[in-house]
Amino acid sequence: MTDLPTTPAFRLDGQRALVTGASGGIGRAAAVALAEAGAEVVLAARTLSALEATAAALTAKGRKATAVALDVTDRAAARAAVQAHGPFTVLVNNAGTNIREPFLDVQDASFDALLDLNTRAAFTVAQEVARGMVAAGQGGSIVNVSSVNGHVAGMNRSVYTGTKHALEGFTKAWAVELAKAGIRVNAVCPGFVDTPLTEGILSDPAFRAREARRIPLGRILTVEDVMGAIVFLASPAAAGITGASLLIDGGLCSI
Repeated sequence: MTDLPTTPAFRLDGQRALVTGASGGIGRAAAVALAEAGAEVVLAARTLSALEATAAALTAKGRKATAVALDVTDRAAARAAVQAHGPFTVLVNNAGTNIREPFLDVQDASFDALLDLNTRAAFTVAQEVARGMVAAGQGGSIVNVSSVNGHVAGMNRSVYTGTKHALEGFTKAWAVELAKAGIRVNAVCPGFVDTPLTEGILSDPAFRAREARRIPLGRILTVEDVMGAIVFLASPAAAGITGASLLIDGGLCSI
């Protein structure tokens, strides 16, 4: 009889996951997806009421979820929160934002805000979570939520594009340094996804239709399009994948 290979698990039973920026959009969806896959999830963001509502809904379904109010740009608070609620085996490093301004009109305050949240905070959280993983000797998976703008430029998004390119660099560098500890680091790179962050610009029907026409799949993406990719990268099914970026853009970057 020929031995068959063992299909790796896409489940996360027994795992503990931290999701930042989990009050809405991709972060909230990621928390739901990880919890549904069996992980115990800690949802972190500044808006506690939104986190508590999601955690309560998950708990009502028999999942394990905890809400934690946290401003990840406060480095001391971020480190303290990770230490208090960790160690974790999964991190979805999602907290981020975008301020759209033409390059010639970028304000110092906008530049600083984007750099602080999209790069410094992402670095701090990942570093502290990784320290806990190493100390626990259990390995783990870090999934950075990047963007198609980590691969291609976007109009009126020069600073955002720069921060996401930085996150792509972090992903590769951390993957190399943490591999011996059994920690995998990857990124998901969503294109236009219908979330609170994009609802302002996508509320213009003409703009929405124009963008949908540019996407080979012919539609604006949803958070559900991103959820499976995050679970996959966090799970044993992706055990051989690290330092990679998974584009979730409906084919936009293939044009």
